[in-house]
Amino acid sequence: MNERKIVVANPTPLGLLGLALVTIVASSAKLGFTTGVSYLIPWVVFLGATAQLIACFMDFKKDNMFGATAFGGYALFWYSMAMVWMIKAGVFGETLANSVDPKQLGFAFIGYLIFSIFMTVGSMTTNKVLFTIFLLIDLLFIGLICTTFHVAEEFGHMLAAYSEFIISMTSFYGSGAIIVNGAFGRDVLPIGKAIYSPMKAKLKKVA
Repeated sequence: MNERKIVVANPTPLGLLGLALVTIVASSAKLGFTTGVSYLIPWVVFLGATAQLIACFMDFKKDNMFGATAFGGYALFWYSMAMVWMIKAGVFGETLANSVDPKQLGFAFIGYLIFSIFMTVGSMTTNKVLFTIFLLIDLLFIGLICTTFHVAEEFGHMLAAYSEFIISMTSFYGSGAIIVNGAFGRDVLPIGKAIYSPMKAKLKKVA
């Protein structure tokens, strides 16, 4: 009986594109270039959340645990943030809007900071672009935690704003680099080698 091999393309450019677009729009509000969240929510739902969730499913098919967990984890974060903003805006009624406790959101940010730190360590085995993105995500969550709990609030706000903007620019570069390098079959736009290579470590032990 003939076996059929299913080839799945690299979903990382799509996932990074989703991250890049949602963070550039979100950072525009934090930096004071725009106001409100009404026009932010669609980008959060479709790019920040759905695009990364699609990338998550594709990475699961490629047996890429790291990529699937990263894209899936942050996709669900953006779905949650969209609902948070809709609750606050009264979309689900005044009862929910009036009973909001921002500290609960702060604890969610703490949880995601813990998750992001683990992912940052894991990203050391990928490439320097992804490692940079995860390091910036750590800083973003630190800023969000400070802002939510009113600890060094101004510092936290600016840390979150600039981290988010640089995440966007780095993600745009990473997405474009993977596409361009794949199209040309060589490294036109460098993404940097892994900081730590498990294979090299194994070879050193053998030697």
